[in-house]
Amino acid sequence: MKFSSEETRTFHDAGFVVKRALFRPDEVLAARAALERLYATAQTLRATGDHAGAFFALGQSSDGPVVVQRVVWAGGAEPVLLRLSEDPRLVAPALHLLGTAHCEQLLCQAHYKMPNDGVAFDWHQDIQHRDKGGGTWRDVNGKGSFVQTILLVDDMTDENGPLEFVPMDAVAVDTARRVVKGSVDPARAVSVTGRAGDVLFFGPYAVHGSMPNLSNKPRRVLINGYAAPGANKRVYPGRGACRVLPAGVPMQKAV
Repeated sequence: MKFSSEETRTFHDAGFVVKRALFRPDEVLAARAALERLYATAQTLRATGDHAGAFFALGQSSDGPVVVQRVVWAGGAEPVLLRLSEDPRLVAPALHLLGTAHCEQLLCQAHYKMPNDGVAFDWHQDIQHRDKGGGTWRDVNGKGSFVQTILLVDDMTDENGPLEFVPMDAVAVDTARRVVKGSVDPARAVSVTGRAGDVLFFGPYAVHGSMPNLSNKPRRVLINGYAAPGANKRVYPGRGACRVLPAGVPMQKAV
């Protein structure tokens, strides 16, 4: 499976593309069950840290359930998520967009927005999470060298904190393509809503954020991230993180 030429242009120009109904209801159900198990595990933990092959990032809660901000390398604790993240419906488009025959999987994250838990994300670019300075990241293809996918595990609505993207012509960026603080025009933001099973593909320079979940239903997503060979120089947490896909293919070093 590859993107059409129009989808490829949209990805590089607008920063994101949505594929509708990419995964079947039964496949989504399996992913949802895995995220529910991870959430239940998080309720037994006292602090952020490694557990059972994953890394649990927990927030503060004065009363009620533990706030789960994300589970990093969730597939380390739930192998069903790793199997999903190597599915050709995700990997083949990522390779097409990267322009490579194989990639390094950096992310397999479970993100939660439970009703009224307050989890929100200000405007940002995910390049800030890839490039920590000191030679930790190199854009080897000149187009970001990273493709991120978000599988909707629940329906994403206007009420439950949907992802919002700001067109690149609505922000100011510096010479490194980083957004200039205070330059985002929220009036230009585009909300991405959809049904469980839809998948959002976007690049590391796309400017996005999301508001809290104000509904009475969960809004959970599975995030996978694929890097071009030679781009990443960091070690990510989680058992088996930074594996090469497709499996069994040796990754060539970038020159």
